Amino acid sequence: MSGSDNPYAGSYGNQMTATASYGGAAAKAPATAAAGDLIKDTTTASFSRDVLEASRQQPVLVDFWAPWCGPCKQLTPVIEKVVTEAQGRVKLVKMNIDDHPSIAGQLGIQSIPAVIAFSGGRPVDGFMGAVPESQIRQFIDKIAPPVVDDRAAEIEAALTEAKTLLDQGDLQNAAGLFGAVLQADPENAAALAGLANCMIEAGDLQQAREILSNLSDTLAKDASIVAVIKKLGQIEEARKLGDPDALEQVLATNPDDHGARIKLAKIRNVEGDRAAAADHLLQVMKRDRTFEDDGARRELLQFFDVWGPMDPATLSARRKLSSILFS
Repeated sequence: MSGSDNPYAGSYGNQMTATASYGGAAAKAPATAAAGDLIKDTTTASFSRDVLEASRQQPVLVDFWAPWCGPCKQLTPVIEKVVTEAQGRVKLVKMNIDDHPSIAGQLGIQSIPAVIAFSGGRPVDGFMGAVPESQIRQFIDKIAPPVVDDRAAEIEAALTEAKTLLDQGDLQNAAGLFGAVLQADPENAAALAGLANCMIEAGDLQQAREILSNLSDTLAKDASIVAVIKKLGQIEEARKLGDPDALEQVLATNPDDHGARIKLAKIRNVEGDRAAAADHLLQVMKRDRTFEDDGARRELLQFFDVWGPMDPATLSARRKLSSILFS
């Protein structure tokens, strides 16, 4: 049969919607389909089961075609490829209208290939013609929006809760959540950094370093990992800087002892008094920018790297730093 003999010839390549009613009972389709069940052929007798009932679980595309239809042969491999790559967001059911013309007739199809999308047991949208792959993808996105990655959402929620627990000092539960994330995603930089921070807060620096050992190149460059490694270095350095009370006495006698002030800033930083640590370094900058080749400013920037750009102490110290640099 030639194209001119096509009994469904008419408006080719137009968008379309349609309604139709079908009788007969049907068995309910399963909620999810195996990969091999995403694409199948149907008949008039099985249409209700394969399309109407199945579409109550997920959208079903029905491809009306015929062996003599050249554009159908162009569309079939493309739509099958896109449906397969959609990984279950939609199913594809193909109907040969030469063998089963009644359904196409009820839908008023006058040209093939014609694809109608069914959802909730009824036709909701469609198109005609051998459209490009990009349009098929857009069509599927329209009727079946991309599935939210529940696993990624769960991991993000767990990380948020773990960070809150860490901030509240609940180290055991925070570490448990970070560990659970790492079981699901061993390369999760935020979880690794969080678990290492739990160990640091617990005073177990050796365990923290072990957690951060043997990292892949990608993880080693991650900002959160770099910040924790710097934090470990700052703590270990501060332990060698002496008694903070003795340094306070030195500064009370000689406020211009910039070396003592920088040491005290490093100690206050690891003690958690970020405001005091920043203020000591800012005082050195105000008094002598040339000391240790602007060492106070460079040390303050190291603090920012560990505290994070949005930490209140960082924001406050940056404002004060700007007033010194640009006054």
